[in-house]
Amino acid sequence: MEKKCFLVCLCLCCFFFFSLTYAARSGVSKQKFEVKKHLNRLNKSPVKSIQSPDGDIIDCIPITKQPAFDHPYLKDHKIQMKPNYHPEGLFDDNKVSTSNSKEKEKEMHIHQLWHKYGKCEEGTIPMRRTKEDDVLRASSVKRYGKKKHRTVPLPKSAEPDLINQSGHQHAIAYVEGDKYYGAKATINVWEPKIQQQNEFSLSQIWLLGGSFGQDLNSIEAGWQVSPDLYGDNNTRLFTYWTSDAYQATGCYNHLCSGFIQINSDIALGASISPVSGYRNSQYDISILIWKDPKEGHWWMQFGNGYVLGYWPSFLFSYLTESASMIEWGGEVVNSQSDGHHTSTQMGSGKFPEEGFSKASYFRNIQVVDSSNNLKAPKGLGTFTEQSNCYDVQPGNNDDWGHYFYYGGPGKNEKCP
Repeated sequence: MEKKCFLVCLCLCCFFFFSLTYAARSGVSKQKFEVKKHLNRLNKSPVKSIQSPDGDIIDCIPITKQPAFDHPYLKDHKIQMKPNYHPEGLFDDNKVSTSNSKEKEKEMHIHQLWHKYGKCEEGTIPMRRTKEDDVLRASSVKRYGKKKHRTVPLPKSAEPDLINQSGHQHAIAYVEGDKYYGAKATINVWEPKIQQQNEFSLSQIWLLGGSFGQDLNSIEAGWQVSPDLYGDNNTRLFTYWTSDAYQATGCYNHLCSGFIQINSDIALGASISPVSGYRNSQYDISILIWKDPKEGHWWMQFGNGYVLGYWPSFLFSYLTESASMIEWGGEVVNSQSDGHHTSTQMGSGKFPEEGFSKASYFRNIQVVDSSNNLKAPKGLGTFTEQSNCYDVQPGNNDDWGHYFYYGGPGKNEKCP
C-alpha cells in the first residue's frame, strides 16, 4: 500500500513538474512570438542597410513604407514633401556670440555616427533597426517605446508628492496662458551618466495642450541617454508624441504609427556625435517645431537645413488648433533603487551656476505666434522639484536672447 502511494505521489510530482515546465516554455514561446511579430511590424524591408560604428543598423526604408502608414487613417495619405510655411525668426543659427571672448560659439558640425559608413538615397528615410533585446528590455511588448504616465513637469502643481511618486524630476523653463503655434531652442549636447538601466536623462522641448489628467496632448523632441530603450549610454536624437497623457497613444521616434518623416539624412533614435566636454568644445543642436497654418500639421526641423517631417494634425485633439503651454529643459528618472536619490546626471551633471563650458544650456528660446513669426517668450517661468538635486537659472542677452542654464548631479550632500 505504501509503495502504491509512493508511486502515485511520484507520478503526481512528475505531472506537476512537466506541467510547470511546459507552461514556462509556452510562456517563453508566446513571448518570443509576440516579440517577433512586433519586430516584423517595426522593421520594414530596406533598400539597403548601413552598419553604424556604435552597433546600430540603419535601414534605408522607402518613404511610403515607413511605420506611419500602418495607421488606418494614413492609408491614402498624400505625403507633404515640404511645409507650406516656415516661421520667420529672430536669431540666425549661424551667428557667432560676441558677448564674451571666452564664450564664443564656433560653428560646430554635429553629425550622427552612422554617417561615417554611408547615407540613404532620396526617396528613402533612415530608420534605426529595432533588435529583439530592445523589446525584451521593456516591461511588456505593448509598452515598448512608450513613456510612463505622468512624465510632464507640472510647474504650478499643488501636489508635489504626485510628481515625485512618478519617479521623474525636471529642471525647466516654461510659458503658458497664450496660444502657441511652435517653439524653438538651441541646446548643447552632453552624455550624462546614468545610474540604473531603467533610468534616463533627456533634454527636450515640450509642446502641450489639454489638461494634465487623462487627455494631455504632447509633442516632444530633443536628445536623450536611455540604456533601457537603446541598450547603451549614447546620446541620441529623439521625438515623442501622445494624445492621451502617455496611456495608449504615441511613442518614441518611429516605434508606432504617427510621425511622417521626409528627410533622408537624419535617423530618429540614432547617436549624435560629437558631444560637449567639460571646459572644452561645446556642441549644440537647434530644434524647431511649428504648426503649418495651411495644413495644420506640426513640423520639426533639426539644425539649419534638416526639415525632418511632421505629425499629422488628426493625431491630436487639443493640439489640432494650438499649444497652451511650452516647456524647455531636462528630465531624469529617479528610481531611488537603494533608498537614496539617484546619481543619474541631468545635462552636463553640473549645476547651472558653473556657467558656460561646464553647465548645460538652452539658448535663443523662442515661440511661434499666430502670425507664424518666432518671438521672444513673454513671462518665462522656471520650475524644478528639488533644486538641490537639479536646478535652473534663466538669463537674457543680445546674443543668446532668452536662455537658461540647467541640470545637476542628482545625489550629493544636499540631495541624499
